[in-house]
Amino acid sequence: MSEKNREGKRSARERLAEERDRQKARDKQRRALIVGAAVVGVLGLAAVVGLLAANSGDDKSDTAGPVVTPKGASDKDGPAIPVGKKSAKSTLTIWEDFRCPACKGFEDGYRSTIHELADKGQLKVEYHLATLIDGNMGGSGSKRAANAAACAQDEGKFLPYHDVLFKNQPGEADDAFSKNSKLIELAGQVDGLDGDSFKKCVEDGKHDSWVDKSNQAFQDAKLRGTPTVRLNGKDIFGDQNNPLSPQKLKQKVEEANRN
Repeated sequence: MSEKNREGKRSARERLAEERDRQKARDKQRRALIVGAAVVGVLGLAAVVGLLAANSGDDKSDTAGPVVTPKGASDKDGPAIPVGKKSAKSTLTIWEDFRCPACKGFEDGYRSTIHELADKGQLKVEYHLATLIDGNMGGSGSKRAANAAACAQDEGKFLPYHDVLFKNQPGEADDAFSKNSKLIELAGQVDGLDGDSFKKCVEDGKHDSWVDKSNQAFQDAKLRGTPTVRLNGKDIFGDQNNPLSPQKLKQKVEEANRN
C-alpha cells in the first residue's frame, strides 16, 4: 500500500474518532441539561410549596380577631377604661404598661391619692393601656396583662385587678405576665373575679385586638413613654424641675375644680 493510501486511511480514522468524541460531548451536555432542568423543576416546586406554607403560616399568625371593647370602656382619644364619677370636673389621663417599672413606681406613690380623689367625686381617671415593654424587651406580658385587665373590666373589677397587677409586677426582664395561668392566679386576690367567664376571656385573648388598638393610639400620639400622666390634658408628671407629689396632685385638682 502506498504511503498516500495509508495517510488517507489514517485521516479517515482520525476524523471518525473526532466525530465520536464530539458526539460523546454532545450526549454529555444533553444529559447535563436534562438533569439540570429536573433539579430546577424540583427546586421550583419546593419553592412554591415553601411559599404556600409560609403564606399559610402568615395568614394564621397575622389574623387578628375583631376589636371587642370591654364593657364601659371608651374610644375617646384612644381606647380607655374610665374610673370614677362622670360628673367629676377634672380628668386624669394615665398611659401605662403593666410591665413598666416606672409605672409601678407611679402607682405605688400615687395610688391611694388617686383613689381618694376619685372616691370623693373630684377626679375621674382614664386608663390607657400600652404594650411598650413587649416591643422593647420582647415577650407578650404587657399585652397578656392588658387583655386580662380588660377582662376584669367586663366583670366590673378593673381597678382592684389593675392594682393587684402592679403590686405583683415581676422584674422588667421577667415575662411572667405572659402566662395566662399567672394572670388567673392573681385574679384570686380580687373578690369574685376568678370565675369561669373571666378565665375564658383571658385564655381566649378576647380583648387582644382592643389592646393592639390602644397601643397603636399610644404610638400615634408620639408620647415620650410610660407612664404619661395628664391632668385635664396637661402633662403633670416627669418634670424634674417641677416634680409632682401626692400633695401637689391634690392641690392641682382642687385648683382646676375651682375654675
